[in-house]
Amino acid sequence: MISRVYIFDTTLRDGEQSPGVSLSVEDKKEIARALERLKVDVIEAGFPVASPGDFEGVKAIAETVKDVQVAALARANQKDIDIAWEAIKGASSPRIHTFIATSDIHLRYKLRKNREEVLKLAVEAVKYAKRYTPIVEFSAEDATRSDWDYLAEVVVAVIRAGAVTVNIPDTVGYTVPQEYYDLIRHLVEALKKADLYQLFEEGKVCFSVHCHNDLGLAVANSLSALLAGARQVECTINGIGERAGNAALEEIVMALKTRQDYFSRVLGRPLETRVDTRQIVPTSQLVSKLTGMMVQPNKAIVGANAFAHESGIHQHGVIMHRGTYEIMDPQEVGWTGSAIILGKHSGRHAVRFKLESRGWKLSDEDLSRVFERFRREVKDVLRSVADEYLEGVLLDEFLEEEYRYEVSAAYVSSLYGTSLKPLAQVEIIDRESRAKKAINVGVGSIDAAFKAVAQALGYRFLGKGDRAPSSPFDLRLIDFHIDAVGKGTESLGVCGVIIEDQVGKRSAGLGKDYDIVAAGIKALINALNRLEAHRSKGEVLKSQLAAKVQG
Repeated sequence: MISRVYIFDTTLRDGEQSPGVSLSVEDKKEIARALERLKVDVIEAGFPVASPGDFEGVKAIAETVKDVQVAALARANQKDIDIAWEAIKGASSPRIHTFIATSDIHLRYKLRKNREEVLKLAVEAVKYAKRYTPIVEFSAEDATRSDWDYLAEVVVAVIRAGAVTVNIPDTVGYTVPQEYYDLIRHLVEALKKADLYQLFEEGKVCFSVHCHNDLGLAVANSLSALLAGARQVECTINGIGERAGNAALEEIVMALKTRQDYFSRVLGRPLETRVDTRQIVPTSQLVSKLTGMMVQPNKAIVGANAFAHESGIHQHGVIMHRGTYEIMDPQEVGWTGSAIILGKHSGRHAVRFKLESRGWKLSDEDLSRVFERFRREVKDVLRSVADEYLEGVLLDEFLEEEYRYEVSAAYVSSLYGTSLKPLAQVEIIDRESRAKKAINVGVGSIDAAFKAVAQALGYRFLGKGDRAPSSPFDLRLIDFHIDAVGKGTESLGVCGVIIEDQVGKRSAGLGKDYDIVAAGIKALINALNRLEAHRSKGEVLKSQLAAKVQG
């Protein structure tokens, strides 16, 4: 039996059936190109008979991608198959995927046919599809709730009719791993009894699995089926799909890759795919963006927290050796950057690691100073601490006495039900010059306040349509967020900002006040002070601190 596992991606067919998802033809082409880069084996492009839009989408994909099979879904009737072929005939390797239900509940209530009639339709559909292409797949819808012996009879019949792939879908997510394993083995035994096993063993006929996640078992069931002899998995990016979704492609692929030892031990050889795993995260993010379906942070492989470590104990372990708490290399699936996340549970090891990654080397004594300030002022305030905030704490600890700016007064109006714009007036003390004042308006109170502060100090915030920063006084606002310590109207407001200058240097500031606009002004002044200090003293301070480490 072959050890190659074929990845049949149905993101553009079953995935698009997720409630609320509607992709344009251009969206589908963009996702198809990403799937081609990912190196899936088959892209199920859609259900052409469903609508003219579906037809055009499938046709466009068939004419766009070249290094991958393109499949079109069709019910077991000639009209569906004819339209499916018209949509995919331009593909370099077209596949017709025809299906009919085999469970008694579907036969009775949906199809209103008996078993003999369904068997006949299945065979006729496969034979008809073979007139167009040798690559024909048959699916027994609701296979896991079908009578096993009847299902085996259908499987044998469609293989004799010319199907090269037979899909055994868990359409409603009903089965469990051991039961699914036993079902696939039952069908393999049926091939032996029908003298078809050699085709299966040589890879000329393949069992496929298509699992839904209604009980949260789609991936587990798919892997169990592979152990039983299936060699194609039908899955979607991010596990999207009808109801609770489908088996997640990224989880299937990385389970096979990460646990090659287990599959080799059980089967005598590893199960391998041709997927370029470095494309997993970029493809996941593209699908999330175009479908509007957010990936939950704790989603395996592609979730934002999948390789994130905030616990001090875990951070220490990962810093010493990644394998202590990570079974996969994040870069192997397309993640970049550090997985060490600063937060309320972070310890000294994480703080040292983050600072060293930004070029700061600190003695144990200096690290303790920075860590204590980080814990006191930031750690319990922000849920997640960007690296720029930590570097700002360091600058506060060693250079705060040299900061230039301090707000001496601010007045901000907030208007409602009028055509007048909110207005801000600020007065800022500049220790290297005289007090500076400015008045400005904005779309809101905070916008007006930020513009007034920038105007008073000679800075300029660039908008979305502006060119890249070219002057030391050009700034972009990279991040702005507000939060509260407490739950009542008298809660302390917390504001954080991250700004970037013309050379890409980023500076973060944090402000706290019972007035959220005042907290925003404090955060901006804090960020500007840190930016100025880093420009004038940063490299000198970095050298001084490193010298203390050396001796």
